[in-house]
Amino acid sequence: MTIKLIAIDLDDTLLDSKLAVSPRACEAIRKAVAKGVTVTIATGRMYSSALVYAKQLELDVPLITYNGGLIKSCLSGETLMHRPIERQDALDVLALFKERNWYIQTYMNDELYVKEQNEYAVYYSRFSGRPAIAVGDKLFEAEQPPTKMLSMSSKEGIMDIYNTVNAQFGDKLTLAISKPTFMEITHPLANKGRALAFLADKLQIKQQEVMAIGDSGNDLDMIKYAGWGVAMGNASDAVKAAAKLTTLTNDADGVAEAIEKYVLS
Repeated sequence: MTIKLIAIDLDDTLLDSKLAVSPRACEAIRKAVAKGVTVTIATGRMYSSALVYAKQLELDVPLITYNGGLIKSCLSGETLMHRPIERQDALDVLALFKERNWYIQTYMNDELYVKEQNEYAVYYSRFSGRPAIAVGDKLFEAEQPPTKMLSMSSKEGIMDIYNTVNAQFGDKLTLAISKPTFMEITHPLANKGRALAFLADKLQIKQQEVMAIGDSGNDLDMIKYAGWGVAMGNASDAVKAAAKLTTLTNDADGVAEAIEKYVLS
C-alpha cells in the first residue's frame, strides 16, 4: 500500500550525533513531499525547538511535539490538539520530586522552566536550543497545567525514578524513557501513537498508509500504530521488536535510506 504520511522522530533519528539533518535526508524528505506525501516531525521536544528543523525542511504541516501533548501547525501556528497534564497530578509529582531532591523541569506555554541553572538545565538548554527559565521553588507550584515534565539523572538513577513514579502515578500519567538518562511525563492520553492516529484521521489517511520512524521508548506507540513502523539501526531492542522494518543508524542516514527505499523507489 502507498505511504501517504511519514512521522519522523528528531533526536537520534532524523538528527545525527551532531544534532544536524543531513543533506541526503533533506533531499529525500523534499522528494517525498513533492510526490504528495505528508511528512511531519514527531518529537518529545518543545514546539519552538522542533519548528527550527521544520523550517529547515520547508515543511508546512502540523507538528507532533511534547510526545503528542501538543499538535500545532508550522506556518499558521494553529493548535490542533493540546493535552496538558492535569494540574493536581503535576503538583503531586512535583511534590515527590522536591521531597526526593530529584531533578525535574516543566513546560508551560512552550517555555522551559527549571528550579536553577544546574548542569542538567544548562545541558538541556544547549541540546534543545531553548532557554531554561530558573524560577526557584515556584517550579513546584505549577501555576498552570504543564504540557510536559522531564527528569534527568544517571542511567541507574533514571530507572529508579521511573519505577517510583510509575508505581505511584502510572495509572494517571504517560511515562517514557526517551534517552537513557531522560524520563518524560505527559497526560495519560498523550503519546506519539495517539497523536499520529489523530493527525492521520484528520488528513483522512489510513493507518496502513502511515510510516513512523523512531529509536526510543517514546517512539514505541507510533511505531506500533503505523502500518510501516521503522526502527533506526541505533534503536532500542524494544523499538526494533515492535517495528516491521529496520533501517540504518542516525549517523548512517537511516531516515533517508528508509524514505528512498519504501517511498521514493
